[in-house]
Amino acid sequence: MKILDWLRPGIKVKRWILLGAMGILFIAFALLEFVRHRLYSFYYMAFYVFLIALGLFVLYMSVTQGMRSIIALINKGYLNVSLDSKKLETLIYEKRLLVKGPKIVAIGGGTGLSTMLRGLKYYTSNITAIVTVADDGGGSGDLREDLGILPPGDIRNCILALSDTEPLMEELLQYRFKDGRLKNQSFGNLFLAAMDGISTNFEEAVQKMSSVLAVTGKVIPVTLENVVLKAELQNGNIVEGESMIPEEALSQKSPIQRVFIEPKDARALKEAVNAIREADAIILGPGSLYTSVIPNLLIKDISSALKRTTAIKIYVSNIMTQPGETDNYAVSDHIKSIFRHAGDEVIDYVIVNNGGVEEGPQGKYKEEESHMVDVDIDVISSMNIKRIDGDLINIKNGFIRHNSEKLASMIIETIMEKTLLYDKKKIIEYFYLSERLKEKKNRE
Repeated sequence: MKILDWLRPGIKVKRWILLGAMGILFIAFALLEFVRHRLYSFYYMAFYVFLIALGLFVLYMSVTQGMRSIIALINKGYLNVSLDSKKLETLIYEKRLLVKGPKIVAIGGGTGLSTMLRGLKYYTSNITAIVTVADDGGGSGDLREDLGILPPGDIRNCILALSDTEPLMEELLQYRFKDGRLKNQSFGNLFLAAMDGISTNFEEAVQKMSSVLAVTGKVIPVTLENVVLKAELQNGNIVEGESMIPEEALSQKSPIQRVFIEPKDARALKEAVNAIREADAIILGPGSLYTSVIPNLLIKDISSALKRTTAIKIYVSNIMTQPGETDNYAVSDHIKSIFRHAGDEVIDYVIVNNGGVEEGPQGKYKEEESHMVDVDIDVISSMNIKRIDGDLINIKNGFIRHNSEKLASMIIETIMEKTLLYDKKKIIEYFYLSERLKEKKNRE
């Protein structure tokens, strides 16, 4: 910025410079008076000590508030301040910075959660993924029935999303057998099942697998209890089993009224509750509303911790409606459903997609009568939920998914603006994340 640019209204720097100059004048005047006079009365000394203290306080306020204004200008691009990432990595190891990064707790399951985690691990290693264990379909359901272990599928995907492995290793762990008795079973699921066999419990097995794959952050099941997800449809019928709920809702042509778990008093892992208490931000979703996101909130310890935490709480809305779960749902309908099941204090912000999709990729979705989720701005505003918009669409193999990098950037920018900017102890982390965001944008 040029010198004249600093004089423009709204920069919010001039006021702090003037205030700082006033503080210096107070201190200088008081010290000068002390030097000039030899005889001091009690009231005389008290006045000038007060003047020095006032000057120091004014100077402190001007410096801290001025720095905050300058940081805001840098983040908005008005000031061109760049940290050379290579030099920064020489001075302070990147891993150490990531460990000191924002504490993020992501709650959900399915493909959506793992997609988001792939983007977030670029900015911080302080990630805790709390994953649903209500899955009873596919290979996970078979292992759950045969071995009596918690379903490993969603947990496996989150571990791989946060891991630092070679592409060949990831391909191996995602490989599904095509024939024989192991048909449709994932090698990664079998790996986690084997870990469970040599561990005292499933939580330890997840930790061991995470250690082997050098996971950035933590992946933990929401509970160690064998919970069963059930749904009450609007026609009054009860459907049992996560995999059966959407199918029955479609076949009976009756939308989901509510979902619940048995046992209803299942206890959350203590580590999950502690992570929520210590978090800077809580992320709900993205993922299937009734079978991936809400099941975690039905654990009373989790919903209670969400209501008590001071962290900002962000819900990532789905891009497309899901047949049998969220037919004709708008964004506000997703939020209302979460409120009905967990209370109205669990969301502060909602991230929504404002991008469009070409006709081609929408073909298979139209056959299923799946549509883009409507962003009903007025209703969201009336719920006192702050909306964050962005073009988040990524098309992969014909499927419409969230763009993990763009979504992670939006989440990090929100955390920086609402949390780190006001924490003087995390100024270095703020600059580092700002530089990371700039690097990402330059690559796009």
